[in-house]
Amino acid sequence: MRLWVDPDARKRLKGAVEALLFVSNDPVTTAQLAKVLEIEEDLVEELLAELQEEYSDRGIQLKAVAGGYQMCTRPEYSEVVKRLLHLDTREPLSQAALETLAIIAYRQPITRAEIEAIRGVRSDHVLEKLLETQLIKVAGRKEAPGRPLLYVTTERFLRYFGLRDLSDLPPLPEGPSTPSEKILLEKSLNTSHRG
Repeated sequence: MRLWVDPDARKRLKGAVEALLFVSNDPVTTAQLAKVLEIEEDLVEELLAELQEEYSDRGIQLKAVAGGYQMCTRPEYSEVVKRLLHLDTREPLSQAALETLAIIAYRQPITRAEIEAIRGVRSDHVLEKLLETQLIKVAGRKEAPGRPLLYVTTERFLRYFGLRDLSDLPPLPEGPSTPSEKILLEKSLNTSHRG
């Protein structure tokens, strides 16, 4: 059921939500919007739904990502945006990086030794690169001999691949203990890149 708000006030509030999302570099949660606008979260959600509908056939979209909402370009316009900006928006990930990232995404928190046991090769360099790009982070140390570092994905990982949260990852198939996580993640991510 739609909350009743004076039509002029509703229009101003929707404009304010749009402005806040436009100026933010990071996803904004409904709680943040409600606090700033001093309104109920239910009303914020209604306004966001209305904005999503209004942007449904435009060059930009309002997308639920990383636990909040963000305005971004539609993937089908990425090429023209890149030409205007004279740059590629992100360096592609290597196969080794994608494989390692998939393992971390599905098995986090996970140690380097556990990653290497799944991959069958050393992963020091790949982990360094993923840490530099801030797609993963160190989340502490495992209570085990040597207290190895534990790796997890970051909010930037979610934004990079246009995921709302980790539940947006495709489910792993039943079967062997080491399924081809890289292939599943790659398929999912190739269809959901942010443009």
